[in-house]
Amino acid sequence: MDWEKTYTEWRNFEGLDEALKKDLRNHENDKQSLEDAFYAPLEFGTAGMRGVLGAGINRMNIYTIRQATEGLALFIDSLNEDAKQKGVAIAYDCRHQSPEFSMEAAKTLGHHGIKAYVFESLRPTPELSFAVRHLNAAAGIMITASHNPPEYNGYKVYGEDGGQMPPKEAEALTDFVRKIDNPLTVGVDSETELKEKGLLEIIGEDVDQAYLEEMRTVTIDSELISRMQDELKIVFTPLHGTGKMIGERALKNAGFNQVYLVPEQAEPDADFSTVKSPNPEDPQAFEYAIRLGKEIDADILIATDPDADRLGLAVRTAKGHYEVLNGNQIASLLLNYILTALDKEKMVPKNARVVKSIVSSELPTAIAEKHGARMVNVLTGFKFIAEKIKEYETDPTNDFIFGFEESYGYLIKPFVRDKDAMQALVLVSEMAAYYKELGESCFDVLQDLYQEHGHFVEKTISVTMAGMDGAKQIDSLMRELRENTPQAFGGVKIATVEDYQAQTHKSKVTGQETAIDMPPANVLKYFLSDNSWIAIRPSGTEPKIKFYIGAYAASALEITEKIRLFEKDIQEIVPK
Repeated sequence: MDWEKTYTEWRNFEGLDEALKKDLRNHENDKQSLEDAFYAPLEFGTAGMRGVLGAGINRMNIYTIRQATEGLALFIDSLNEDAKQKGVAIAYDCRHQSPEFSMEAAKTLGHHGIKAYVFESLRPTPELSFAVRHLNAAAGIMITASHNPPEYNGYKVYGEDGGQMPPKEAEALTDFVRKIDNPLTVGVDSETELKEKGLLEIIGEDVDQAYLEEMRTVTIDSELISRMQDELKIVFTPLHGTGKMIGERALKNAGFNQVYLVPEQAEPDADFSTVKSPNPEDPQAFEYAIRLGKEIDADILIATDPDADRLGLAVRTAKGHYEVLNGNQIASLLLNYILTALDKEKMVPKNARVVKSIVSSELPTAIAEKHGARMVNVLTGFKFIAEKIKEYETDPTNDFIFGFEESYGYLIKPFVRDKDAMQALVLVSEMAAYYKELGESCFDVLQDLYQEHGHFVEKTISVTMAGMDGAKQIDSLMRELRENTPQAFGGVKIATVEDYQAQTHKSKVTGQETAIDMPPANVLKYFLSDNSWIAIRPSGTEPKIKFYIGAYAASALEITEKIRLFEKDIQEIVPK
């Protein structure tokens, strides 16, 4: 693509948005910046798109939003008239231009005669997933860049089941988006015109109430909460995002009275002014929560990301400081509590199923097996967990009780079909209340789980390969690893290799090869002879390649050394 030609088209386009005109003028002498903005369209993948705000086809702006939505409209047009009549639910988070982008999406859909249900103000991603199902819509759009820095925004598409679209539908949608050559020419109708035609409906409190009513089913033991509602102290920070409006109400409805919001981070702020990154995976994001926690002697600190689909947790230790847990540890504690609470009442379903991604910890697998539940592994991406839930709905031999990913995403009840930090917020609080009543902390329980099942420690190494050559570098690295399989990591031999792109499971010991019953995906996973594992996966939304370490050992000291050696070998693989 001739980027200079495309840049000239944008610069000369008479109807160009004024803010984007200004952006172009500000960069007119910066050739490198302009080339990056115009050299190729912003990647629209299976998880939608995400990028830096600004002018250009490789940026997030009203025209790339229109282009993506035009593709969705054409996809819906290709289905049937019923799909058009069902309409599309649209929500957005606290980021710069999110309200404008949501309305641009509605105006593009309306041009095709497709009704849009747009939330009146910012809402969490899980509520959008719920709204698609609640409204019986054909699809959903969420304007969010999750926990990316302030200069980013993004666009996620949901199917009629409220889950992110599975591969077949996502590929069809992507094809429609890529066929649109010029985003500047996509047609839109006015907001006034759409309202007059009944093609735009503003939604809000009615959906909130329906969602909050379903949230009540997340609670397992309401009597426990009644006993502990004034005893458990919870610090909650939405990190300037959408979590407050639903999270605060959900905790109150569940019965928790001692909830303290971090005041500096309670209200939406598109610049995320108190944190380097609004990411609950980052321990630094807990700085303000820890400060407040120490002041009030809180039992747990909870943080949600800007669109409130991911949740982070810090728990108080016996020494009085707060330990920030990782996603696998949180999932292990939640699953252990769910199964313990259900076991207590002899309510564990006969065919209980827990669903996790292939790059998540195996500690929950051990916990599930102890209670007679079965662990099911799926590809990375919560849409694959949603697919399993849909499959189980018509299969009485499977009962979904919990789903999670290592990337701080959890789902307890399937009225939502994506990770739901609001559900996790309520259940984590109940879990902490349960253990506090027993005289234990969540940190104590985690150590007990390690003592019982062995030490499982995970680490993710993300390597960014940005710019025009980044994708080529990532492709080259994955090709090299497939052609030349490593023999060992950290001195521990590889026993089995799973190539999810080739859909093969191959024993390095016997040479026997069997098929993997999963959709193809660009992922490699190495199972080591000591029950540890290493997985390598390019990101679906960012110019990154991720290395996942899952180490296993009998003692904490041994596992620390294993992680160090594994990481050393991974660093030698990464292009310098």
